[in-house]
Amino acid sequence: MMTLRLKSEPISEEEEEGEPTPSSRSGEEPAKKSTRVDLGNGSEVVYMPRFLSSDESWRFYNYLNSRIPWTRPTIRVFGRSCLQHRDTCYVANAGLTDLVYSGYQPHAYSWDDYPLLKEILEAVHNVLPGSKFNSLLLNRYKGGSDYVGWHSDDEKLYGSAPEIASVSFGCEREFFLKKKPSKTSQARRPDDGPVRKRSRIGSDAAQHTFVLKHGSLLVMRGYTQRDWIHSVPKRAKAEGVRINLTFRRIVS
Repeated sequence: MMTLRLKSEPISEEEEEGEPTPSSRSGEEPAKKSTRVDLGNGSEVVYMPRFLSSDESWRFYNYLNSRIPWTRPTIRVFGRSCLQHRDTCYVANAGLTDLVYSGYQPHAYSWDDYPLLKEILEAVHNVLPGSKFNSLLLNRYKGGSDYVGWHSDDEKLYGSAPEIASVSFGCEREFFLKKKPSKTSQARRPDDGPVRKRSRIGSDAAQHTFVLKHGSLLVMRGYTQRDWIHSVPKRAKAEGVRINLTFRRIVS
């Protein structure tokens, strides 16, 4: 169900349950909309397609695309070394546990190195009361052949039920969620092919699909990383650059 929200106001519990929030002052900009998807068993996703205005989004996009020290690292997948299929950068508070994934440990830059990142972080905190993100993994998809395969962000340093806030800029790309294989089927390697569903926001009992728009915010909460995997697959027609910021909290 679509819900209404004013700019710079937090996403409230009532909104997530589907109650509309009207504008409180005449002449205020049109209310924004968010969608809450209950995945069951303590997992949920909240999607806000217009988290940032168009002007803000392009300002951030141009800054990120030109100023961030992007790198395309070599990682290890199924025991083999390969070039990661997207550019990346990492920002974190000082003194946190190092991030390591697929055999790669990125250098942790400071928030002070890139001040506009703190603006985006503040905007995220404003709409997610109680959130205290202290690290940020940035990814840049330079075209439709760049992608991220099926995975979950279930590293121990994020705790057992992490909240992850994902802000997207640039080219729209599909984001898929699907239920992890049951224990009885985990002996088989999960299907790494793309989910076939193509609705704008679609779902069935085991999978959900979102098209992440320029300036949008998607939040994964609860046990989503424990019970679900997600991906951004290749798309031949996606010719533009997409930049994605995933805010996380390191707890250990």
